[in-house]
Amino acid sequence: MKYGIVIGGTVCALLAGLMACEPLDDDRETHVVSQDNSFITLEEVAQLLSSVPLGTAQMEEVMDAASSSAENGYDEEYRMQDLFSAPGTGVGSEADTKAGERYPAPLRDLLSQAVQKRFATKAGTEEDALAWLDSLSSSDVQIYWPYSEEWDGETLPIITFDPGDAAEENIGYQLQADGSMTEVKKVDETMARERPVWVVNRNADAQHKTLEMMRREDPSWGQGGGGLVVKSGEEPQTLILRSFKAKRQLDSWFCGGAEYFVKVGSVEDFHAATEAELRLYEPSITDFMVVVRRKDAGKDLDLNTVLVSEWTDQLTSCAFMIVEDDGGTRTTWKCTAQGKYNSKLYGFDLEIPLNSRDDIVWRGSLTHAYIEKFNGRTASFGDVDLILELI
Repeated sequence: MKYGIVIGGTVCALLAGLMACEPLDDDRETHVVSQDNSFITLEEVAQLLSSVPLGTAQMEEVMDAASSSAENGYDEEYRMQDLFSAPGTGVGSEADTKAGERYPAPLRDLLSQAVQKRFATKAGTEEDALAWLDSLSSSDVQIYWPYSEEWDGETLPIITFDPGDAAEENIGYQLQADGSMTEVKKVDETMARERPVWVVNRNADAQHKTLEMMRREDPSWGQGGGGLVVKSGEEPQTLILRSFKAKRQLDSWFCGGAEYFVKVGSVEDFHAATEAELRLYEPSITDFMVVVRRKDAGKDLDLNTVLVSEWTDQLTSCAFMIVEDDGGTRTTWKCTAQGKYNSKLYGFDLEIPLNSRDDIVWRGSLTHAYIEKFNGRTASFGDVDLILELI
């Protein structure tokens, strides 16, 4: 659904009524916000959501999207882009432009009515209201509903937002029966476990493909990914990541679960017979995302994913790195994988991509001897435990 263009300070002044204290009213002073839609504040969106008459139908819409996202391997999230264009659609699911017909009063309609009414009372124009809605619908803002699978089917949410600075608690907002909005002083993860809490934050993982998505697109990923080719006279070995356990969550709960990236640099099917053949081999990089939701910290997640499809006796080590995604500028880790020919070791240079603010959980050389030592057993790699198996 297209609404118009991005707005300036006059429009934001008209929305300032959403930003008052307990009890909330419409008397906040005008403030100026950039025309860039990234400057739509999370707080004002949280208050906007708290000002509309939510009911079971709207809760089920958000639940549908959050559940769909989780089934696709992402957090329990509902992007504003999907809320306005394809209600009830989760991250990774194919958008259905007629999806709104499934809901008698989709959340996008309630938000649109609330914004247009507020603009009208503040002497704004319909174009201003549509422009603000267009800015919201094209932003990276989303509703994150942790522990949504525990919803009792009745209780309405307290709505909060990511305050930044790695905070673990924040204020929240709740719509009362008389239509007024009140402020909840302390919203933390304990509350989110006990009752519905919607967190307005920004999406960080939709541009990446989870293992679940990769397996749907390529059936071979259903058996771990990658086909195996048997060389005559040689029994192939395959390095498998059987399970993955994050011992703890690394970020504030307002940001959602952790997005771990597993990156392996190796030389597939390395069996050089002459020095000239060494120059024919190019290293390859395996790179995929594992989302660990808040409820899954400390649990073994079965992945059964191929890291190196053909590990021959001549391959002595691979480069191995696990990072938790925190964004930043693109950079690389310069490293090597090693193979052996004629009793000599040869290094293959690699550059594995990562972001400047990523938390590096572990990186280094993963040797054949180490893998054999812990083959099929739990091994610790910093804040994660892995079971690797060479079969």
